[in-house]
Amino acid sequence: MSHRTLIAAESLAGMLDDPRLRIFDCRFDLARPEEGRARYLDEHLPGSLYADLNRDLAAHATTVSGRHPLPDPGDFESRLRDWGVNDDSAVVAYDDGNGMYAARLWWMLRWLGHDEVAVLDGGMRRWLQLGLPLTGEIPTPTRGNFVARVRQAAVADSTAVLAATRDSALRVLDARSEQRYRGEVEPIDRVAGHVPAARNHPFNRSLDAQGRFLGPSELRDALQASLDGVPAAHSITMCGSGVSACHLLLAMEHAGLSGGRLYPGSWSEWSADPSRPVRTGPVP
Repeated sequence: MSHRTLIAAESLAGMLDDPRLRIFDCRFDLARPEEGRARYLDEHLPGSLYADLNRDLAAHATTVSGRHPLPDPGDFESRLRDWGVNDDSAVVAYDDGNGMYAARLWWMLRWLGHDEVAVLDGGMRRWLQLGLPLTGEIPTPTRGNFVARVRQAAVADSTAVLAATRDSALRVLDARSEQRYRGEVEPIDRVAGHVPAARNHPFNRSLDAQGRFLGPSELRDALQASLDGVPAAHSITMCGSGVSACHLLLAMEHAGLSGGRLYPGSWSEWSADPSRPVRTGPVP
């Protein structure tokens, strides 16, 4: 296996017996946090373990963090070892379909220096459409030997985002919906709007009607329009709490636009500090 962005369901089905393969079910529902785990316990892809957004893919939020702060790298390294991940493991993550939660695990593994990781394109929805096997059996992994090699440059903090608002050579891309970006609605955070000068590129713009990713050339054209002349390596992605922004980075990587950084705190962190500037409406 050599998949570093997306993997088709047909391809994954043909390698379920690969001893290097580690599959993770990342299904989650923000409104019903236990729903994903319950669905996993009911049935899941053979050999898969459950990765919970709140418990596994994020640390506890604080008064100054976003809703889904990154866990300590050492803690997450240990969790990956508990899950049986080795340095040579081929990892696949999936969720209900659009890949938003699976992309969070994809990005976190890359953050820790592991590139052999892919998101199941179309997720569980595509797997079911093809009538591929499911199971209720929960595997018991053998502890792995994964060693984290943290890529500090993959992360941007609020200071870097503030600097980007004042530098036309940098670009902030906001993966939230257009309505939330413009400040017309804000169902979660206390303040509505967006970071000044950030461009809106909703993460679902990368998907077709079936929840599968568009092709690399189509993705590239759309992303380059939002980057507006700025190289991908000079971009920072954000969203509400650092989850769908990972989906945007996955789309960028699949399109051959590498080097973008994640602002993990995203809008939930930015808007919590009244000293930080906020804009509403479209970018002028």
